[in-house]
Amino acid sequence: MNSLELPPPIDYLLVGHLTCDLVNNGTRLGGSVAYAALTAKALGMRVGIITSYAEDILLDQLASIPIIHLPSLKTTTFSNQETPAGRLQKIYHRAENLEYYLVPQAWRNPTILHLAPVAQEVGADFVRHFPNSFIGITPQGWLRAWDEEGNVYPTEWLEATFVLPYANATVISIEDVAGNEAVIEEISASCHILAVTEGAEGSRVYWNGDVRRFRPPPNLTEVDPVGAGDIYAAAFFIRLFETRDPWEAGRFATQLASYSVTRTGLDSPPTRSEIEECRIEVY
Repeated sequence: MNSLELPPPIDYLLVGHLTCDLVNNGTRLGGSVAYAALTAKALGMRVGIITSYAEDILLDQLASIPIIHLPSLKTTTFSNQETPAGRLQKIYHRAENLEYYLVPQAWRNPTILHLAPVAQEVGADFVRHFPNSFIGITPQGWLRAWDEEGNVYPTEWLEATFVLPYANATVISIEDVAGNEAVIEEISASCHILAVTEGAEGSRVYWNGDVRRFRPPPNLTEVDPVGAGDIYAAAFFIRLFETRDPWEAGRFATQLASYSVTRTGLDSPPTRSEIEECRIEVY
């Protein structure tokens, strides 16, 4: 957006880095905020993004979504390699930190705030500035660090107990914590509602001392799993806000995200027919 333009009204505010993802045939636009934004838009929300990137990034696939960005010399850049033992990830560049002052006045009271860091870039104090918003967190970028060669690995989230109590719901991947069930239990103890995505196994949702599992539809052929967790998160937050029912949100998000792995990159967010197929009335 031009800095002199007034930003349009939004319902769903995303904060996190857009990324440049290295793939076999070149590069593609990525980042949690990209996948979640397109999902929220498909679900009828007016979406805005706060991010940082270099000017050479191509944003054609997000052309319909208003973006406010902090200029950076580099765009956050990752490579992902899927292996039988899990995803191997490297980070090559990182854009600028994101702080609350970047949020324009018109965007400071969204219906839903989704904090979606990918590389420790989102200030933890964001949660204190949105008392009237539903706050959803995908903390993968707070749960990872990297060595001098850029190899990404799980790390302790020191500010978790400060951030999580402000969130209405939190979504993590089993890979974010390297399958460590003790960490999952620790996070769930600080959360109002926690959803854990588990790839082809679906997801589980922790709420009010209970946990339930949700399985994806059978017979879907996986083409590209990247972004599925971000699609799940946006669907989960929106459906939870709509219904106030964590079990229904888990069912809906699991079903909807499962279709995303049959497509690649930013073609994976849900279609209208998939949304209608997954949505049921809740009484």
